[in-house]
Amino acid sequence: MLIDLNALLSGSLPPLGSGSAQLARHHSRRWSQDGGVRARALGVNHRLRGSLTAIKTRAPQLGGSFAVWGGLFSMIDCSMVQVRGKEDPWNSITSGALTGAILAARNGPVAMVGSAAMGGILLALIEGAGILLTRFASAQFPNGPQFADDPSQLPSTQLPSSPFGDYRQYQ
Repeated sequence: MLIDLNALLSGSLPPLGSGSAQLARHHSRRWSQDGGVRARALGVNHRLRGSLTAIKTRAPQLGGSFAVWGGLFSMIDCSMVQVRGKEDPWNSITSGALTGAILAARNGPVAMVGSAAMGGILLALIEGAGILLTRFASAQFPNGPQFADDPSQLPSTQLPSSPFGDYRQYQ
């Protein structure tokens, strides 16, 4: 069964049951996705250059979006510290949820709830990982490094002798 290109592109294909119709539909989809056979990238280098161009084109938008997210998150986090009077993981979790909700406000309340949940969950995972790493590191070094006493805090009778005699620069 032969199908001409005009019938393929116009969508007037034989009934769905025949194998050739399914094959023709598949190839018409590929044709439209790729923009035609001639527009298909020729070679790996050409594809890599196209990918790099797409990345360069999109990078400023992604950087700006990240800057807005980071600025809003930091503002909410610092406000939470000021209002609550303490610095703990709940500030970051709440800030992530509120940031997600505020940035999704233009898409409606359902999107706000979904983004708030995702922001809160993401920041809870990050804070949880930080707490686990801190506990692991503190268990690995239980006593911590032992530091010598600070000579400036010792009484004058216990100060080590100076090679410069009794001269003291800061009194």
